[in-house]
Amino acid sequence: MVAVVHTLTSTEAEQEEWRLRCDMAAVFRVAARLGWNEQIGNHNSLMLPQSRPDDAPTFLINPRGYLFQELTASSLIVCDLDGRVLRGTGELRRVAFHIHARIHLQNPAATCVVHVHPQYLTALSLLETPEFTLSHHNNLLLNDRVAVDDGGVAPADSHAEGDRLAAALGDKSLLLMGGHGVTVVGPTVHDAFDECFIAERTAMYQITAMSTGQKLRQLPESGRRRWNGAWGAKLDARLHLDAWRRVLDREEPDYKS
Repeated sequence: MVAVVHTLTSTEAEQEEWRLRCDMAAVFRVAARLGWNEQIGNHNSLMLPQSRPDDAPTFLINPRGYLFQELTASSLIVCDLDGRVLRGTGELRRVAFHIHARIHLQNPAATCVVHVHPQYLTALSLLETPEFTLSHHNNLLLNDRVAVDDGGVAPADSHAEGDRLAAALGDKSLLLMGGHGVTVVGPTVHDAFDECFIAERTAMYQITAMSTGQKLRQLPESGRRRWNGAWGAKLDARLHLDAWRRVLDREEPDYKS
């Protein structure tokens, strides 16, 4: 089963796609400001709404060869789950295809997939035991949503590797990829973006505290939220992305062109 936003009329689908393109472009621009991407690498994708129930599923993604800060709403390409570019200019990076298409295909909840290399989450992934401690209040909500993949030894170059990553993620929303980076999924753009944002902040606190050499505090297990639903059901994910969009509207309004 493939995740889609919902079925719409042709006109509604076009309007919804443009709204989603603007959200995605905003996430790329914010990620660039925060230093999440690896030069022209890394990729974020989103399943698009369908005009008819029998339409082939398609997803929106950044084309190969562009810095995140260059991307606009109209520059994102539309691809099918076989990796063909259906609309837009540019090519789909092979590693992006193997990661994103297979996660979208295997995980119905993964409407949006954010794959980036933020400094602190990536640093955490380099540890022999890459795991979040239960030390910060954020961990009480975050930790039960995290899967750790220790099986990736090279970039994703096949469907088999994409399927392995999808299986490693399972029903979690955040995959901490050993020796690599992070993949975060959600039912909306703002869910995936905000969860990645807070996970990176939480990793920053942990790595900074670990650098002191002192023992980290341990919060009680009883405080864990045990929440695996939509991230935005518990936090102001939509309001957070809207706030960033207001900043971009003032400072980088071309993102929605």
